[in-house]
Amino acid sequence: MQITRCGSQPSVTGPTDYFSGTVRIDAPFAGEEPARIGGATVTFEPGARTAWHTHPLGQTLIVTAGRGWVQRDGGPVEEIRSGDIVWIAPGEKHWHGATATTAMTHIAIAEKQNGSPVDWMEKVTDAQYQARVTAS
Repeated sequence: MQITRCGSQPSVTGPTDYFSGTVRIDAPFAGEEPARIGGATVTFEPGARTAWHTHPLGQTLIVTAGRGWVQRDGGPVEEIRSGDIVWIAPGEKHWHGATATTAMTHIAIAEKQNGSPVDWMEKVTDAQYQARVTAS
């Protein structure tokens, strides 16, 4: 058994290659082999979001605070709120983040396949984000 105490790990800024806006990553965790599970608590300030990406074995998001948006490629923007749980299917291209006016925090959980839990793609541009916000 391993217990990681709250506050024992420093917060890190979401890498600009994969995130737009102000994003903070806290309490990253990973299982030890043979487990493939890992994740973190991620906070998106208003307007912040991920780039488009997929997960080879899917992803679960547990929204713990605020309001956000999630969108799969070709689908509508969906609002997510504190208490919501989102399952993203393996290989499903998507993005997620805060609304334009409200921060959002979620716990993200995914499994690694061939050493990686995520395949990052192009960024959601400001114009795409605003168009998608207007359409929702």
